Amino acid sequence: MGKHLQTVAAMACMKSLLMVFNFIFWVTGIAILAIGIWMEVELYKYMEMSTEFSGTAPYVLIGIGSLIILIGSLACCCTVKGQPVLLYVYGAYLAMMFVMELGAGVSIYAYRTKLTEGFDKGLTQAMINYRNDSAHLAADFDRMQQTLHCCGNHMPSDWLDLTPSLPIPPSCCIKKDCDVALPSEIYSQGCYEKVTEFLYGNIGIVAGAAVGVAFFPLIGVVLSCCLASIVNKAKYEQMA
Repeated sequence: MGKHLQTVAAMACMKSLLMVFNFIFWVTGIAILAIGIWMEVELYKYMEMSTEFSGTAPYVLIGIGSLIILIGSLACCCTVKGQPVLLYVYGAYLAMMFVMELGAGVSIYAYRTKLTEGFDKGLTQAMINYRNDSAHLAADFDRMQQTLHCCGNHMPSDWLDLTPSLPIPPSCCIKKDCDVALPSEIYSQGCYEKVTEFLYGNIGIVAGAAVGVAFFPLIGVVLSCCLASIVNKAKYEQMA
């Protein structure tokens, strides 16, 4: 009887630990979903300037985050009911999530290099299409120059070197209503260096967070398998 009480106590402890894990896991799903949405809304206008932009990275994170939230919610039922089969299935799912999150983090980091390689050509192409009313990149280019305090691709004179030549846009102004003909009143640094620096920093953080979070599900794998084993042991002791 003493051993059975010890098993029940261990089972209660493991259930509590797994419930805490499920809550944290659920929160990480929300965080990954938020990062994916942020990449789609905030970083999209910069990433689409690259000729190597595919647009899949944000959707991968949104999909993984949504899946974590769904399974994290269902996992609480598995933990409360204490069904060994469901717990092993949950452990297998967590192992799969580890592989997916690790792969996503590594892929985003590798994609970062490919993305920046296409910026030189992409920014020039966006400048050529700047005066085209159908080109939605014009508004994004203006916002980029104002936000990152830059002008042109590599320098402000890139606007004048286009064929046909274009005047330097007002978004290059350091202050409102400036004279774009005066170098002292416009941003002197090109946007290529600024935007690649911005993306390297932000996508690097996203990739690092994805890789770091990827190892968290392994804790759940151990907890769920241990709980399943304890539940089986308790059933065996009841039958003995």
